[in-house]
Amino acid sequence: MAVCWGVVSVGLISSDFTAVLQTLPRSEHQVVAVAARDLSRAKEFAQKHNIPKAYGSYEELAKDPNVEVAYIGTQHPQHKAVVMLCLAAGKAVLCEKPMGVNAAEVREMVAEARSRGLFLMEAIWTRFFPAYEALRSVLAQGTLGDLRVARAEFGKDLTHVPRAVDWAQAGGALLDIGIYCVQFISMVFGGQKPEKISAMGRRHETGVDDTVTVLLQYPGGVHGSFTCSITAQLSNTAFVSGTKGMAQVLDPCWCPTKLVVKGEHKEFPLPSVPKDCNFDNGAGMSYEAKHVRECLRKGKDVEDQGGRQALLGDIGPLPTCSVTVLFRTTSPKRLQGAQISPLHSSLGGRAGLSPRKKNYISQEILQHLST
Repeated sequence: MAVCWGVVSVGLISSDFTAVLQTLPRSEHQVVAVAARDLSRAKEFAQKHNIPKAYGSYEELAKDPNVEVAYIGTQHPQHKAVVMLCLAAGKAVLCEKPMGVNAAEVREMVAEARSRGLFLMEAIWTRFFPAYEALRSVLAQGTLGDLRVARAEFGKDLTHVPRAVDWAQAGGALLDIGIYCVQFISMVFGGQKPEKISAMGRRHETGVDDTVTVLLQYPGGVHGSFTCSITAQLSNTAFVSGTKGMAQVLDPCWCPTKLVVKGEHKEFPLPSVPKDCNFDNGAGMSYEAKHVRECLRKGKDVEDQGGRQALLGDIGPLPTCSVTVLFRTTSPKRLQGAQISPLHSSLGGRAGLSPRKKNYISQEILQHLST
């Protein structure tokens, strides 16, 4: 039986997700409605993607009885309102990352989903790529020995994207692309809670975080680190090393097709799509779509799906030890007292269930400090 999708918002990411859904068997996935705040744009999108219904408001889509699961592709600050709207209407929800712009928003969404027994998942599509499946298998088999260190980098010039440098639109490196780095480290260390978090970075002239480096110390002296940037080109790779070797996810580490394990190169070609996607390796969205269907049809929690969860569980408390943060800027004290959202906050899977493993992420890991 097909999962019937409703697409909320008609931006580039929604276009890619819709196009990819339509490459999957109609017996498994169907896009039955789309909504935008402008009816003409919704109709244009519907015509382009051959979607039977177009709505000029999100409320109308939420009320559509034919929509089983809503895909939320709106701008970051709108996520909470739309997620809550769809949950209140009894819809399952797949929300683009970041699901919320701060921990409080995510807690509220999670509580709503749990109270209604509804499926709620953040679209951390990276977790579902075959290269990541292979990496999890390597880790589970102990191929790398006892893990010691993990590192991830994601950086590119995004200053031409207005949203990326706009504080009001939840821009900045951490929330937009740092999320991919922290999910990698959280995954390879099995969702352990870090004992200590240190960070330093640079603020962009618009006030958002420009470039950030974070060090996370885990029990037993194991540690992870990452750097993310919206102004600097970085390696865009990730690795984890242990006493018996190293595994490296090659560029682009957030949507990878290549994995190197102890010097052995492995490739994982993406499925073909009939049209070009707006984003790198967009065809890989099919993996998370299939996983949503699997969860809905089998009623399983994402935690049961081979550890592929998009950062499951409660948003845990800050580590009890100190967090060192250095943000220096010559900009005016325009953001004094403001806080960046948590590095990540998420619920994967069916919110009403209690997973065996939890991923704890600092609630307010970084604060803007003015000089």
